[in-house]
Amino acid sequence: MAQEKADESEAAQTQQQPPSPLAQSGADGSSTYFNQQVPIPQDDRQVWFSFRKLWAFTGPGFLMSIAYLDPGNIESDLQSGAKAGFKLLWVLLGSTVIGLLLQRLAARLGVVTGMHLAEVCHQQYHAVPRIILWLMVELAIIGSDMQEVIGCAIAFNLLSSGRIPLWGGVLITIIDTFVFLFLDNYGLRKLETFFGLLITIMAVTFGYEYVMVRPDQGELLKGMFVPRCQGCGPSQMEQAVGIVGAVIMPHNIYLHSALVKSRQIDRSSAKEVKEANKYFFIESTIALFVSFLINVFVVAVFAEAFYGRTNMEVHDVCNATHGLHADLFPFNNETLQVDIYKGGVVLGCFFGPAALYIWAVGILAAGQSSTMTGTYSGQFVMEGFLNLRWSRFSRVLLTRSIAITPTLLVAIFQDVTHLTGMNDFLNVLQSMQVLEDLGSSYGLAGVLHQHVFCRHLCCHSEQYLALRAGCFSQHSIFGICRLPGMAMSDSTWDVLSGCLRPGPE
Repeated sequence: MAQEKADESEAAQTQQQPPSPLAQSGADGSSTYFNQQVPIPQDDRQVWFSFRKLWAFTGPGFLMSIAYLDPGNIESDLQSGAKAGFKLLWVLLGSTVIGLLLQRLAARLGVVTGMHLAEVCHQQYHAVPRIILWLMVELAIIGSDMQEVIGCAIAFNLLSSGRIPLWGGVLITIIDTFVFLFLDNYGLRKLETFFGLLITIMAVTFGYEYVMVRPDQGELLKGMFVPRCQGCGPSQMEQAVGIVGAVIMPHNIYLHSALVKSRQIDRSSAKEVKEANKYFFIESTIALFVSFLINVFVVAVFAEAFYGRTNMEVHDVCNATHGLHADLFPFNNETLQVDIYKGGVVLGCFFGPAALYIWAVGILAAGQSSTMTGTYSGQFVMEGFLNLRWSRFSRVLLTRSIAITPTLLVAIFQDVTHLTGMNDFLNVLQSMQVLEDLGSSYGLAGVLHQHVFCRHLCCHSEQYLALRAGCFSQHSIFGICRLPGMAMSDSTWDVLSGCLRPGPE
């Protein structure tokens, strides 16, 4: 009889428990990207690795990796090669490894808690620090989005031989981004396949440039694994800082922690959670390895072909080959300064028009894909920090307006040939926000540690039913409660109270 009453009490309290924020977000149809979830195939065989399961988990990591391939990264790569040769490849490698560690923490947060980082921040932080953190992330998103949209506009300008002005390319990018964003209405896997196609285009186009230039492999490996920068000055040091900012982006952590929620995972099963963390990490490693190779392609092309060249050399070659815009390069002996636009022109002068147009196609794929994932980041960040429950179109319109407005102003009042300074500034600004990344990851690791400790102490104990029967209602993301009569120290109860404590409104 006592056991039956305990069971009835547990069932009653389970029914009375309020729905989680995640359930509420999905119930009103306002959830982003999660109108459907990808099922994970079950395998009764006791195997450590399954390609079928890896394929089911493949998608979020590659969408996340697009932020490592946006036009800001491409411009940082080409300037690194043109200014420092192969000497800063080790900075790119180190930044990518650090980025992988941060992305691993972000994915684990989404898998373990069922919430993305912005939702956790809303629950754990008080209003003032939460708003400050949100504004910092929005600033990072706006800066990144300016580079992405303007990168698309430059690609349209190059492909049209200057017929489409910069502001016209921005408007085209805005319109087609809205169209592509609703591809997930036709299936989540179709959307992920589309992003995979864009990454493939980048790999093929920039890989073509790499094969055509044939860089010195010995110097490439030396620059990648020997941390040095002999003869580097302030310009190269600024470029190194810009590489860190271009690779490690604050909003990408929020994006990845949300994307992993698109897989069907039973979070009450420790085995499934552990398995999901494993496969997401493998997928992220593969995705970032691919993105690293593409970045290396760009650095190597400009390091081999244009490092140490002067404006006069480029001017003479462009005139001799009747290249477009030879007047971009003044007739002097100063070191060549390139950006995404001038980089395409230089490639066209030295290696023919095909190199220019292939370069532009790669930039267009980079800009279009990163603009879409940047929009998703903006939606996740805004709906998480501000607890918005608007319709999807309203949120897309708001987040795009915030990011696009300054971009459109730049496109109208700035010439396409004078954007290098702006991109350098934005990359350095992103690097300054790496501290925010590290702070977020520290808090993220704390939440994960606290969650695992609480589950191990309570949910896995033999007195779990008694624990549930003694629960009191809490708006807790973990649903842990104190076991009546359980002896525990004050410090242990403080940790458990942290699991229970509702987030500040």
